This record gives sequence, C-alpha cells and structure tokens, in this order.
Amino acid sequence: MFMSDQTASVTPVVETAVVAPSGLSRLWRRELNHYPPTKTRYRLLLLVVLSSVVMYYQQYVAGAVSPSILSHYEMSFRFYLTVVVVSSMFGAVASLIASIADRVGRANMVVVGLFVVGLVTCFGIPNTTTKWNYAAAVAIVGFFEGMVLVATPALVRDFSPQERRGAAMGLWTLGPVLGSLMVSLVASQTLDSHPDWRFQFRIAGAVGLSVFVLALFFLRELAPGIRDQIMTSLRERVLTEVRARGMNVEDALKRPFRQMAGFNTVIPALGVSLFLLMYLAAVGFFVIYFASVFGFSQSEANGLGHWFWSADAIAVVTVGVISDKLKVRKPFMLLGGVCAVATGLVFASLATHPHTTYATFVVVIMVMSASRGIAYAPWMAAYTETLESRNPALVATGLAIWGWTLRLVAAASFLIVPFVVPSATPVADYGPHASALQSKYAAQIATLKLVKPDTLNLLVADSKNPKARIAAVLQISKAADVTIPVATADLIAASKIPAADRKFLATHGRDVLAARKVAPKEWQTWWYVCVAGEILFLPTIFLLVGRWRRSSAIRDEEAHDRMITTEFEELAASDQYVEGKAN
Repeated sequence: MFMSDQTASVTPVVETAVVAPSGLSRLWRRELNHYPPTKTRYRLLLLVVLSSVVMYYQQYVAGAVSPSILSHYEMSFRFYLTVVVVSSMFGAVASLIASIADRVGRANMVVVGLFVVGLVTCFGIPNTTTKWNYAAAVAIVGFFEGMVLVATPALVRDFSPQERRGAAMGLWTLGPVLGSLMVSLVASQTLDSHPDWRFQFRIAGAVGLSVFVLALFFLRELAPGIRDQIMTSLRERVLTEVRARGMNVEDALKRPFRQMAGFNTVIPALGVSLFLLMYLAAVGFFVIYFASVFGFSQSEANGLGHWFWSADAIAVVTVGVISDKLKVRKPFMLLGGVCAVATGLVFASLATHPHTTYATFVVVIMVMSASRGIAYAPWMAAYTETLESRNPALVATGLAIWGWTLRLVAAASFLIVPFVVPSATPVADYGPHASALQSKYAAQIATLKLVKPDTLNLLVADSKNPKARIAAVLQISKAADVTIPVATADLIAASKIPAADRKFLATHGRDVLAARKVAPKEWQTWWYVCVAGEILFLPTIFLLVGRWRRSSAIRDEEAHDRMITTEFEELAASDQYVEGKAN
C-alpha cells in the first residue's frame, strides 16, 4: 500500500493532459509524469545499477592487465600513472558538466555514456597502436564515466524515497564493487587461456554495449516536477504528483552551485574521497603490489580481488537494508570507518612480512573491504538526504560536487604514489621482462651469481677477456664446489645468453632487485597514508543530516506522518479530489 487507511479513499479527478511519447521518440523522450509502481521502479533501479556496474567494469579493466599494457607499449610506469591522472581530470570536468542533469535530465546522459565508452573499450583501445593513442582513448572513457558517475546515483535517488534510500544506495554502490569484481573474475579465469591483454577490453566493451541496448529502449526518469521534491515514503507518491502541478521548476534551479556548495556538502565529499584512497589503490595497484612484493602471478593477484570485492558487495547491500530498518545511518558510518582504520593498519603491517600466505591476505582484505562497505552505503544515502535538505531540485548538482572532488583526490593520489613508492617504477617498467628472462635462463643466472661483481662487469664489457674468464671459472669452481672443467662448461653455457638479454639483466635486472628490496617499506608507507585518509573521514560524518539514535528517528518519522496525514485531508477536501477507491 502506498497510502494509509486515512487516505485510501482519495482519488485524483483532475490531471494534466500529457502526450506519451511513441515510436522512435521514446528513444530520447524518457520522462515519466507519474511515479512508477513498485515493480516498474525496481526494474528501473536494476537497470541503473547494471549501467553503473558495466561502466566501472570498463574503466577498471586496465588495472587487471597493467603489466601487459606497460610491456606492449614500452610505456613507463610514470607515463601509465599520468594517463590515469589525465583520465581522472577529464572525469572531474565531466562531473561538473553533469550538473546540467538537473535541467536536461539524467537518463539520456547515461545512455550516451554507455554507448561511447562501450565503443571505445571494445574497438578503440584494443586497436590503438601507440601509447599516445591509448592515452587519448582512456581519457575519453574517463570523461564519460565522470558524467555517468553523477547521473546514475541521481537516478537512484529519484526512484527511492528516504525510508528505502539505504538499500537503494547500497545497490548503486554495487556499481564500482561489482565492476571491480567482474574485472578480477574475468581476468583470473581467462588470462591463462587468453594472455593477450586486448581480450579483456573486448569482453568488457561487448558487455557495455549490450547494456547500452537495454538502456536505450527501457531506461526512464521522473519528470522534473516530481523528482525535484523530497519523498520520505511511498505513501507520498500521490502528494508528490499533485505538488508537481504547481511547481515552478525554473525558480528552484537558479544559482545551482551557490545553493549546493555548502560546508555540509563539500567537506563530507572531501572526507569520503580520502576514505576511498584504499579503494582507489586496490583498483589501481593491487595487482602490481601483490606481484612485486609477494611474488603472486598476475592471475593470482586478480584472484585476491574476488574476495575483496565480494565482501564489499555483500556489506553494502546488507548494511543499506539494515540502516533503513533501524532508520539511522551515522552509527554504521562510524562503525565501518573505525573498522576500516583497524584493518587498514593490519594490512599495512603485512607489507614487510614477505612470507604472508595467500589465505591470510584473503581474510584481511575481506574484513577490510567489508568495513568500507559498512560505512559507504549509509554515507551515500545520508549524503543524498543532505543534498535534499538544501534543495531537492539540485541533487545532481550536489552529486557533481561530490564526483568532482572524488576525481580530483583520485588524480592527486596517482600523482603522489610514484614519490611515496619510487620502487614501483623500475619494478613495473622492467620487472615483467626481467622475471621472464630469469625464468628462461635460471641455470645460467645461477652460475653468473657465483661470479664476483668486478669480474662479471669485465665479462659484460668484453666476453673474451682471458683474465676475466679464468677468474670467473675459478670463482664458480670454488663457490659451487665443482671441478674446473664443470665450472668452465657452466660459464660457456651462461655466455650463450643473447647479448641483448645479458645487457638487460646486467642493467635493469639489478635495478629491479634493488627496488624489490625497498618496495615493502615504501608500499607500507602508502598504506599508512590511506589509513590516515580513513581517519580524516570520521569527523565529517557529523556534518551530514540524520539521527544517531533510533528513538529520535522514530519521533521524527511520527511527526512527519502527522504532517502528511493533514496534507492528505486538506487535499481530500479540495475541489481537485472526490471520494472513491484508491488506485
């Protein structure tokens, strides 16, 4: 039931005549002039969430194959991070532009974004021939993702009254979570059989284009007069439509950023962006981190993502529903934030324990990820409610501020990482090739390690130097406790390594080994930076609207219900309504 017993007998008899779009016009005229029934609303919410999932899937797929991308384009790690930064900046600009969704609507923005990103991911990126082409394609994806980042939560807010906002935002939060999970799941299952990194992009792009087709035909949005109001419960559906008839939308949309850029919108947006530093690092660096510090394969590192994102997905939906039931958000934000800090410290401490098992990481990252989910879903619900308290007609503008802030923080973090973790550059640049050569020439390299550095340098400079060759044979014989003929044969085998490979191992191989020695401490420092961001998030919780105690929230709800009942009674007595049965 959408109305209580006191209001079940009122039925509207005067409605504004609206011509429903038909034929091809339905592909761009998407406004609903009536609040949709429950089943339709759920289908629309599901489509919005699905759009968000595939958008993030396409954006994050590069992280699963970043070592292969670096190798293919002979791209330095710094260049790769610069590409990510530029993409984030494009996304920040697009987030601000997306504030026009308050005027022109949200749905078409999502449809166009799905189309462009799907095309670029499926056909554009796999066919790029230079690192500059690749960078341009990624920037395009970042731009349109920034628009969808604003439009999709705005749509979720429109279709979810406040009493069910936690569950709805929990579902929307599945977008980046399930997108990341899809990346790790598909990569871990297909990389061994399809090692070409382009395959991952083609799969992601094909999925994105499939969802674009669904959105093109079925995605709808509320008319401005309806969406520009606060709806606390579904009981108010009829009232919302009636209020919309006399609403001056243009007046509500004046000076949008001046209305929405307040202390209780900007500071919480910055706080949650800092809170998400660990999440951003997981998306961008977990594969590189686990491969370089702990020696996990690219497939194994992606496999850890299964556990990380699965725990997050369960947490955001479960806690969203519970926060709706208990009618409070802030206690969950505080609990999740504190747990995220605690588990983040544990995770950081493991960086300097190279023998940490795979199973240990599974447990730690699951708890760490679930903690983030416990805080984030209620935060999104509370933030949209805070935006509504300022002006419900400008929710997309408020979300644009949040999206812009998030993208700027993301860009800053990717700029800072190379300075905090300088060892990541040689490991990412030369590590994959060095590892391949070390595996290919394992026996020969083991022999060369027995030769003293000064002697080895002479051999590298002149492989036929007789004094160096004699010295090397004697050193191998003594260190390995083998005869001179055996040592000579081992040295001859080692000398057959191609000159280019010997030169690479002699120069970059040492750089990689040196970098791997200091990498654990440097990564640990970055994880502590991420934990500091989680700590800074905690005080910003207090700026959002909402109660801490359930009893206070219930009293607010009862007062609001009395007000709504009075409004229904006034409408029932007006000349717009007659007695009858509710629809």
